[in-house]
Amino acid sequence: MLKVGLVGVGGISGNHIPAWEEMENAELTALCDVRPERLEMYPNKRHYTDFEEMLQKEQLDILDICLPTYLHADYAVRAMEQGIHVLCEKPISLKKEDVDRVYSTAEKNHVQFMVAHVLRFWPEYAQIKEIADSQRYGKLLSGHMTRVSEIPRWSWDGWMTDEERSGLVPFDLHIHDLDFLVYAFGAPKAVKTVRVKRPDQDSLSAIYEYDGAFISAESAWYAPTVPFIATFRFQFEKAVAIYDGQKLTVYEIDGATRDLSAGEQGGAGVINLPKTDAYANEIAHFADCVAHSKPVDRIKPDELKTVLALLREF
Repeated sequence: MLKVGLVGVGGISGNHIPAWEEMENAELTALCDVRPERLEMYPNKRHYTDFEEMLQKEQLDILDICLPTYLHADYAVRAMEQGIHVLCEKPISLKKEDVDRVYSTAEKNHVQFMVAHVLRFWPEYAQIKEIADSQRYGKLLSGHMTRVSEIPRWSWDGWMTDEERSGLVPFDLHIHDLDFLVYAFGAPKAVKTVRVKRPDQDSLSAIYEYDGAFISAESAWYAPTVPFIATFRFQFEKAVAIYDGQKLTVYEIDGATRDLSAGEQGGAGVINLPKTDAYANEIAHFADCVAHSKPVDRIKPDELKTVLALLREF
C-alpha cells in the first residue's frame, strides 16, 4: 500500500483528494496547508501546517504537490531528496531551467516524478491524439481551442493574479491547451500571438503553425463573472471533431456522425470543472508507475521545456 501525502489544500486539491481516496493500492494519510481551516474538512487525515514537520513525521511513498506555481520546483526537490516520489500540479515552474533541476534530482535519488498535465489523461483529448496518431481521418488541417473563465479572485493570498507567482493566463490557463498540442502534434514550426493584459483581465490568442496545418487557441480571465468554458474543434481531411465541453462528436466526410464522448464520470470537483475521470486517470497512472517501478514516460522533460519556452513569447 502506497502512503501518500498532499501539500496545498486549495482549489485543485478538491479533484486530487477524491481521486486518491478511490485508489485501492494507495492511502492518502496526511495533508499539509498553512491554513488550518482547510485541513478541518478532512478529519480522517493527519494534519500539518509545516511541510518539514510532515516530511519528518510521515513515512511517505508519494507526495502530491497542489501548491501555488512558484513553489512547485522547490518543494518537489525537497521531497525527492528525502527519497519520496512526487506528483506535481502543472506547471513544473515558471522557469525552463527548473525542468533539468527537478528531473536531475529525481534521477539522483532514484525516484519518480511527474507533472500533472491533466489534458493528456482527459478522455476526449486523448481521442484527438489517437485520431492524429492513427491518421484514421487523414492529416490534420486546422484546429481551434478555447479555455476561458472569470479571473480567479478566490486564490489564497491572491497568488493567481500575481504575475511573479503564477505567470497569469499564459502559465496558468493557456498552458493546458499548449501542452496538449505539443504532446499530440509536436512542437509548432512558428507562433503568432496577441494579448491584452489589464489588472482585472488577461486575454490572449495564439496561432500555432504546423506543416500543412494551423491551430488557433484562445485563453482568457474575464473581469465579469462568466462560467468556465473549455472546448475544441479539429479539422482533418475526412472529418471534423468538435468538443463542446461535455460531448465529443465526429462529423465524417461521408455524412456519418459519431459520438466519441466519454460520458459523465466522476465528480465535478471545484471551480466549475466539467465532469471527468481525468484526474483519477493521471493519479492512477503515476501510482502504477511508482508501484511497478515503471518509467513515467507519458510526460517528457523536453516537451515541458518546449512549452515553457513558447509561453515566454507572450
